[in-house]
Amino acid sequence: MKAIQFDSYGNPDVLQVTEVDTPRPAAGEIVIDVAAAGVNPIDWKIRRGLMAEQIPLQFPAGLGFDAAGTVTAIGEGVTDLAVGDQVYGTGRSTYAEQAVLSAWAPIPSGISVESAAGWGSAVETAVRILDQLGIGSGQTVLVSGAAGGVGTATVRLAVARGATVIGTAGPANQDYLTDLGAIPVVYGDGLVDRVAAVAPNGVDAALDISGAGVLPELIKLTGDPAKVLSIADFTAPGLGAQVSSSSSDAPAAFAEAARTPDFDIPVDRRYPLAEAAAAQEYSEAGHVRGKIILTVE
Repeated sequence: MKAIQFDSYGNPDVLQVTEVDTPRPAAGEIVIDVAAAGVNPIDWKIRRGLMAEQIPLQFPAGLGFDAAGTVTAIGEGVTDLAVGDQVYGTGRSTYAEQAVLSAWAPIPSGISVESAAGWGSAVETAVRILDQLGIGSGQTVLVSGAAGGVGTATVRLAVARGATVIGTAGPANQDYLTDLGAIPVVYGDGLVDRVAAVAPNGVDAALDISGAGVLPELIKLTGDPAKVLSIADFTAPGLGAQVSSSSSDAPAAFAEAARTPDFDIPVDRRYPLAEAAAAQEYSEAGHVRGKIILTVE
């Protein structure tokens, strides 16, 4: 089968279409024919070697954690689906014609397989960080970097939980945040004053999605570094803030998304699998609205 692999860290041009063996599921896993795969910022960070300490690789290596498609093989102990079912989820080396998933859920009614391909990591991360800070009804939460995939999922799920959400994004995405149910604020210099203007009583918690060097501002807005959590800035503990935990309950996260009315993450751009390098270039440039996906014909 065809898959995207790379032999060394580097720029997007290290990504190549290669022929690899069809994967087989271990116990508790499934294999799917990939219809579409999600592209996440962590993918290009891995490719560049920025995650070499946290995620060591053996080359040649694949990329991708999210995908959606049709079940073709089921590992020992899997009893909740059958070959032929349409699912989305998280796994490994999903930039490929077939991929192994370790967590999955049925694609909800009314959601396209392309949209669902971008849900896995975004939904799991959003629920994990909302739970870690205990976000619920009556609270005001600031989401910094709210327009991307994880940001979109976080805003939608926090609003569904009854929280008031303030989201930061660039000028072009302010209306998008409003449509998600957030109070939009432009990021950049003067952020503290702009957030204070829309939340005069302060914010109960702040989530740093983009790792844009805003932790001091978020700490000032919450008044307590323990109420600030980052998924992208590993200097957070040095400031007394939190980083996202490694614990995960993906099935519970997928279930929360499924019962959230009108939940979806829009697809910003689609690329054929062979154009994974271009997809990562677009991701790395920033300002993504929703998700980027790779389509597999």
